[in-house]
Amino acid sequence: MAVSSTSVGVVILVFILLYSDAAGTTDTGIPQEYCQQSTDESCSAGPNDMHQSPMENGPKDVHQSSNARTLQCYCEGHCPGNLQNGTCETRPGGSCFAAVEEVTDEETGQTVPEWSHGCMPPEQNGGLLQCKVGVQSPQIHGKSIVCCDGEDFCNKDLLPEYVPKTTTPLPTANISDHNVHHTLALLASVIICVVAFAVVVIAAYVMFKKREKRKPHCLIDSVCNPNLSPLADLVEQSSGSGSGLPLLVQRTIAKQIQMVHSVGKGRYGEVWLAKWRDERVAVKIFHTTEEASWFRETEIYQTVLMRHENILGFIAADIKGTGTWTQMLLITDYHELGSLYDYLQKRVLNPHMLKTLALSLASGLAHLHTEIFGTPGKPAIAHRDIKSKNILVKRNGQCAIADFGLAVKYSSESDEIEIAKNTRVGTRRYMAPEALNETLDANVFESFKQADMYSLGLVFWEMARRCISTIRGTKNTTCEDYALPYQDVVPSDPSFEDMYAVVCVKGVRPPIPQRWQDEEILVVLSKMMQECWHPNPAVRLTALRVKKTLVKLETDCSIKIV
Repeated sequence: MAVSSTSVGVVILVFILLYSDAAGTTDTGIPQEYCQQSTDESCSAGPNDMHQSPMENGPKDVHQSSNARTLQCYCEGHCPGNLQNGTCETRPGGSCFAAVEEVTDEETGQTVPEWSHGCMPPEQNGGLLQCKVGVQSPQIHGKSIVCCDGEDFCNKDLLPEYVPKTTTPLPTANISDHNVHHTLALLASVIICVVAFAVVVIAAYVMFKKREKRKPHCLIDSVCNPNLSPLADLVEQSSGSGSGLPLLVQRTIAKQIQMVHSVGKGRYGEVWLAKWRDERVAVKIFHTTEEASWFRETEIYQTVLMRHENILGFIAADIKGTGTWTQMLLITDYHELGSLYDYLQKRVLNPHMLKTLALSLASGLAHLHTEIFGTPGKPAIAHRDIKSKNILVKRNGQCAIADFGLAVKYSSESDEIEIAKNTRVGTRRYMAPEALNETLDANVFESFKQADMYSLGLVFWEMARRCISTIRGTKNTTCEDYALPYQDVVPSDPSFEDMYAVVCVKGVRPPIPQRWQDEEILVVLSKMMQECWHPNPAVRLTALRVKKTLVKLETDCSIKIV
């Protein structure tokens, strides 16, 4: 059974009081204040009696105990036989008492004092121990008591001090304060945890948004991180590197395309911005009369090892029809900067930007022209329609060659040139002299590659006009307005006869401005473009030679055209 802290306190207090009052009591244990009023023989012993021998003390104590007398006390509330008021008699050695106790009035419900008088039993020296505790700590028991044994009815006029009982014990207050501190600590911990969690969530959301903004808007372009594209894994698992996706996958993608808006129209079709699973793609819709171009372009894109960072990334191709209309779709990467033709009209180039555009264009064309031997291998491909409108500008400043509707393939193993059965012809403004005068040998594949290099020289000329250079003697810069090749000598839509007269008969070539001699990249490009549009096809540079020259330009300032 547990001992309360109050009981332990009472016991300790009793021992303190007993030891503290030892000097004020006689050897019989009776307080001197009562001895002064009493005529009992037990009070006759003085201090000097402490030095008596044990033989003397023993008989005296026995005598005093046998001579203990009874007292007549006034009683009220504690009378024998439940008497209302009257007299009670103590047993030998007992004492009289007067007490006050705090009680609750049943009628008013208020706390009031209740007085009582009576006889104290003789145990523990006439109840004086209980009397001492009641006087010293009335708030512990909720009552106060005073005792006496000097004479009969000595308690009738005793009035103990009334002290109301304490309502809020100290231990309870301490427990309450502890609970409050515990609650506050718990609340602070919860608040800190919630704030920390909110900070982590907000940081994760911000990082996610930043990553989404940096996500490239292309699906299979080699410059994009394949981990960010859902189609990249499919391409890696396809039948060959760059050979395209399986036909069933392409048709599935084509059915999931959501058209957004048209971004341009051409002579042979229309290009739309579309979305596939929240990724932007370009969809080229061919006219029904251009089925051969769609078929040829799809075939070229699906050539093994065709994929290159400077060739437009192919995704899928499909034909949709209901019986009343037919749509031939070609789905590729989308580049929001548009074609090189549009790009040069809106922007000027610095030397670094010009070098990047020229090198990337030469790299893409060199990859097309190169035959790769092995299993699988890649045939050599000639574009046959190189122009600024068929070249797209990517966000990293590089070029991507597009539109392979007129392309031809050549494999040295079979020694055959695959020329598509297509009524479409190239762009007359960019046609080589041998194509205009009909001297191009279609049985020699090198003839098609040399014609591509003539067109490449004209595109270099368009780029160079938009590159700024410093005016001699000043800090100002200048560049020419954008212009198409031969814009000043032929109509906007020239005929074969117009181009033949200018290019073949008159031998006209685009002019080289004097200011180009003041900028290194312009000097190099001007020499290369003149080599590329030479009347003799055999003299023209190859795409690989142009690429290597521009690569060396990064570190070597003294370039010689070989």
